[in-house]
Amino acid sequence: MTKSSTQNYKLESDINDFVKAKLTSLGLEKLKDFNEESAMSDYLKEALRGSAKTKNKTNFGKPDFHLEGYRIPIIIENKLGLKKLKAETKSGLKFDEKSIANYAVNGALYYAQNMISSEKYHEVVAIGVAGDDSENISIDVYYVFGASEKAYKKIDACNTFDFLENQATFESFYKSAILSEEEKHKILISSQEELRIYAKKLNRLMHNHNITAAQRVLYVSGMLLSMQDIRDKDGNILGEGLIPDDLIGSKLEKSRDGKLITDQIEEFLKSRGISEQKYQLMLSSFSQISKDEQRDEPMENDKEVAKLLSKPSSTNKQVFTFIYENIFKSIDGFGGHIDMMGELYSEFLKYALGDGKELGIVLTPPYVTKLMAQILGINSSNRVMDLATGSAGFLISAMELMIDDAQKQFGKGTTKANELITQIKQNQLLGVELNAEMYTLAATNMILRGDGSSKIEKGSAFNRPDSLFTDFKADRILLNPPFSYDENGMPFIAYGLDKMEKGGLGAIIIQDSAGSGKAVSTNQKILKKHSLLASIKMPTDLFQPMAGVQTSIYIFEAHKPHDIDNIVKFIDFSNDGYKRTERSLSEIDHPVERYADMLKIYKAGKNAKVTPDLWNLADIYVEDFITLEGNDWNFTQHKKIDTKPTLADFKKTIADYLAWEVSQLLKKESEQGK
Repeated sequence: MTKSSTQNYKLESDINDFVKAKLTSLGLEKLKDFNEESAMSDYLKEALRGSAKTKNKTNFGKPDFHLEGYRIPIIIENKLGLKKLKAETKSGLKFDEKSIANYAVNGALYYAQNMISSEKYHEVVAIGVAGDDSENISIDVYYVFGASEKAYKKIDACNTFDFLENQATFESFYKSAILSEEEKHKILISSQEELRIYAKKLNRLMHNHNITAAQRVLYVSGMLLSMQDIRDKDGNILGEGLIPDDLIGSKLEKSRDGKLITDQIEEFLKSRGISEQKYQLMLSSFSQISKDEQRDEPMENDKEVAKLLSKPSSTNKQVFTFIYENIFKSIDGFGGHIDMMGELYSEFLKYALGDGKELGIVLTPPYVTKLMAQILGINSSNRVMDLATGSAGFLISAMELMIDDAQKQFGKGTTKANELITQIKQNQLLGVELNAEMYTLAATNMILRGDGSSKIEKGSAFNRPDSLFTDFKADRILLNPPFSYDENGMPFIAYGLDKMEKGGLGAIIIQDSAGSGKAVSTNQKILKKHSLLASIKMPTDLFQPMAGVQTSIYIFEAHKPHDIDNIVKFIDFSNDGYKRTERSLSEIDHPVERYADMLKIYKAGKNAKVTPDLWNLADIYVEDFITLEGNDWNFTQHKKIDTKPTLADFKKTIADYLAWEVSQLLKKESEQGK
């Protein structure tokens, strides 16, 4: 047996030499195309300096290699020994200080997340390299799309440096690395489930500390705001957001944990330049965090935070720490269309109001808000409003699509894209919400996504000044009105369509009894001014466990009186592939593909290029006419059941009859032979 001539590596510098040799073999030059450790641009140095969110992790040094000449930066971290490639558990990669310091992948991802946390980058490629010798080397490549510890995607097909050979090879890699629509949908669903799990644990923690159900969601939203860095209008940091270590259980009035939190919220809101009315309203909602001094006294830690805190801590610190570690750090790892405050609110609502039906508050799932926004074709040029905003789920989905379109037009992170995104957030989203608590949640939700709260109005949509709508010039409206309102809430869409620009599009999800007789008065008024374009029957369990009602989505075109000679699309989406229970959302029949296909079916009808095994388009798609009576808007009213027997039916009947005749003859013969 021939002995291998390969030399075992003795030092980490041997791995560094291997990486340098590989990069050089691709035609890349040191100091020009790639650099080691500190030989980096000032911009990258600033991004790697760390942020307030990771104060305790600023002394891990610099990545072993970095490349800045591609569309997005690449950082490489090396470790001696194959066993040092990555540290992980069944639930994923580990991000404790030991793992970050001692394992290549964990360290590389930490640096990438830190760079994105600095807000100087939106995406990074992180590479971990570990090996025993030149023939036993492992290379793991990751696309990192957020600062969250879960915002990364391993590129399984890539285990060499070859994709760095030139700009063309990198572009090919990048296109395959970025998230597909299917991956985004899966992240959205898993994020929703993960957030629900955290909400249940947080609910128990707050219940154990006697924080009332009505207070809980305001505690969460206020504490999340206090964790934000305070910035000036140019984005410069004026003050860092709070972290758990800032709360020390002081007995001094001005430095009590609760007081530190509310003072930080106050400073943060001041820096946003919001109106005095909005400022006072939000501050009033959050002031209860510091009202009860007993909640600032150190006490035994609840089991939900026992592993996060080393010594007795105040109620406020325990709640703050749970939120910081499990929610705040994960914000940009959650699916973009997630209505975070809405998900938390829904969980807390079960305890505060039983099931929420008393108030008619039923929040729309994020995968449905996304679908409705996609159906309306929302892009960066649209102006979108929601007159029953709730916690802003629809506006979040609209904003995500608008931002995505801006980045596709001009490139992610470019000056033009960023300017357009600022315009979108500040001027192209309008929300109106009457309930003070929900209003605060909506404003918080939008702030956590980089403002977007400028045009969230407190009050009734029906008594807003006309100038609000004439100045805004909405061309899209999305709605899930309170179904306890008159006629199931149809007056909201009627009013909204009236206030829109001609040719604008609207979508409402509502109990479909509104379309079959319960809202005739409003529907007739709508048809005199506007057109019904489509009706989509949704799953009966869509709003479980909050409400088990049949709903439909109605699509309208504004200021075009309905012509009874124009067809309306009727679609049955009662099977969306999910099964919902009080505990979970389960995938039972290809929901990701079904939601992608539904958009195609809306656009192309029976000609839609969809997954054939999932649909019988003849059964679920109908084009038909409606009257002007306003009571025939639902799929089941237009799906014709064909009772005319086919040749196959005739043959089957004859076959069944002959089989029966034969069985009778055999039975008779059997009886005679006895």
